[in-house]
Amino acid sequence: METYSYIMKRRDFGKQPMFCEQGPELCDTILPNPVEQKAFILRNPVHQATQNTPNFSLHEISTERAKYNTTGINHAEGGWPKDVNIHDPEATQRYRRKVEKEEEYINCVNACSPGMEHYALQNNAIDMYQIYYSDLASLPPVEKNSMRTVNVYRDPMGGRPISSICWQPEGQMRFAVSYVDMNYYRNPQGSIFGLLWDAETPAEPLMNFMPPSILLDLQFNPKDSTMLAGGLVTGQVVLFDIRRGSQAVSACPPHVAHRDMVRNVLFINSKSGLEFFSGGVDGACKWWDARNMSEPTEEMIIDIAKYTFDVPSMANAYGISTMEYEFTIPTRFMVGTDNGFVINANRKGKTQLEKLPIQYPAHTGTVRSLERNPYFLKNFLTVGDWRLHLWSEDCHDSPVLSMPPTRHKITCATWSPTKCSLLLCTGADGVISAWDLLRSQCKPVLTMYLGDDPPVKVRIHEQGSLVAVGTQKGSIFMLELSASMTASERNEKNLMLAILERETKREKILEARLREIRLKQRQAEEGSPRHSLGVDDPSAGDRDLAEATQDYFNVVKKELAAM
Repeated sequence: METYSYIMKRRDFGKQPMFCEQGPELCDTILPNPVEQKAFILRNPVHQATQNTPNFSLHEISTERAKYNTTGINHAEGGWPKDVNIHDPEATQRYRRKVEKEEEYINCVNACSPGMEHYALQNNAIDMYQIYYSDLASLPPVEKNSMRTVNVYRDPMGGRPISSICWQPEGQMRFAVSYVDMNYYRNPQGSIFGLLWDAETPAEPLMNFMPPSILLDLQFNPKDSTMLAGGLVTGQVVLFDIRRGSQAVSACPPHVAHRDMVRNVLFINSKSGLEFFSGGVDGACKWWDARNMSEPTEEMIIDIAKYTFDVPSMANAYGISTMEYEFTIPTRFMVGTDNGFVINANRKGKTQLEKLPIQYPAHTGTVRSLERNPYFLKNFLTVGDWRLHLWSEDCHDSPVLSMPPTRHKITCATWSPTKCSLLLCTGADGVISAWDLLRSQCKPVLTMYLGDDPPVKVRIHEQGSLVAVGTQKGSIFMLELSASMTASERNEKNLMLAILERETKREKILEARLREIRLKQRQAEEGSPRHSLGVDDPSAGDRDLAEATQDYFNVVKKELAAM
C-alpha cells in the first residue's frame, strides 16, 4: 500500500475561521394590519400534504402503427369521369358539348367571369418580369476616400530617425530605408545600418546594409532592382548589391568625394544603366559610373552666375538639400537649396549661365521636397517652411498654386504615380494629408493622424495603393488608399491640364503687369530731381521698417483672433 503525503505551508491555508455560539437576533418585525384582517376569516381545520422527495412514475402503452398512403391526380387534363377515355378526342369533345349545354355550367361561368376578367386585364397591364429604367445610363458610384494602416515596421535597432525611403522597382513589394542618428559633431549615437523590408513581413527586415559611415540616402537603380546607391555623411558615395550581401561593394575614394555630407543620390538615364549623380551640402553635383568609382565623370558647381564670363566658385555655391530627375529629360535636372531656391539645371550647358539658366524663389528656408508631376512634367511641387507650392517652368517669380499655410511645418510631399491630381504631404503635427486638386484647392480631401511621432518621409508604391510613411522615431507606417484615390477617372487628366494652364496663364499676366509697374517706378525715380542731384531720402529705410513692423503685428492679431 502506497502512501502520499501532501505538504502545504501554513501561510497558504488562508485565514483561520473563528466560530462561537450566539443567540438569534431579531432584524425586523412587521405587525399585522387590522383593516386587512377584517377581509379574511380563519379556516379550521387546515389539511396540507407535504412531500420532501420528487415523484417518479412510469407509463407504458402499445398502440397500432398508422399507415399512410400518398395519392395525387394529374390536372393537366382536368378531372374526367371514369367512363370517358381522355385519349379519345371524339369522346372528350362529346362530353364537353354535353356539359356546356347544362344551365348550371352557364350560371357558374357568368359568376366567375367578372373576377377573372379583372385579373386578366391587370396581368396584361403590368409585366412583373419587366426591367424598368434599363435605357438610362448608370450613375457613377459615390466616392469614398479612405486611408487605413496595414502594417507598422519598427526599427529593431532603436528609434533612429528615418532619412530616406525607396521602393524597389519593377512592382516588387520591398523598400529600402536609411536611418540617421548622430549628434552635433556628426558622430553616430547608434547603429548606422540601413534596412531592406518586405511589405508582407513587418516582424523583421530582410537584410541589413552596412555602410562605412552614416548613411543619409539610399536609392534603387530603376534598371537593376538589385543595385542601390547611397550617400554618406563623409561626402562619399557607395554602392550595394543585394545578391552580394550586406557590405558595400564599391565606394569612391575620400579625396574625390564631396567636401561635405551627401544628401541625395539619383540614377540617371544612360545606355549602361549604371550611372548616377549625387548632391551635397558643399554645393556640388557629381556624376559617377558604377563600373569605375575612382573618380567622378563630371562635376557641376551650383553657383548662380550673373554674366557669361563668371567662373563658378565653391565658396559661393548653394548647399543642395534635395534633387529631382526625370528619365524622359535626360540632360536636365532640378535641385533645391538650403537658402530656399529651386534651380533648373542643364548638364550639357557650355557656360555657367547655360548650365543654371533659371532659379525659382520657392521658400524662406530649406527646400525639403522637390518632385515633378509624373503626368505634367512642366509642373513640380516644392515643400519648405510652412507652405506647399505648385510651380510651372514658365513662371519664374511665383507659384501657380499655393496651399494655405499651416501652423506646423510641412516635412515632405509626393505625387501619386497613378492619379494625376492627387498628392500626399506630411506635417510635423503627426498628420498626413491627401490633396486632390480637382476636388479642392483650399483644404485636403482626407487627413489621418498617425500619432505623436512626426512623419518625415513619404513614398508611394508605383501601383498607387500603398504608401510608406517614415517617422522621426524610426517607425514606418504602411497605409492603403481606397480605390477612388488610386485610379484616375476618364476626363481627370484633361481637367487637371485645364486647371494648370489656366493658373499658368494667370500668373504670366500678373508677372507682366508687375514688370510694367516696376519699370514705371524706376523711370519715375530716374526722372525725379532728387535722383538727378544724387540725393537719397534718409528716412526711406525707417518708413519701410515701420510699415513692415505694422504689417507683422496686424497678421499676428488676426492669427490670435482666429485661435
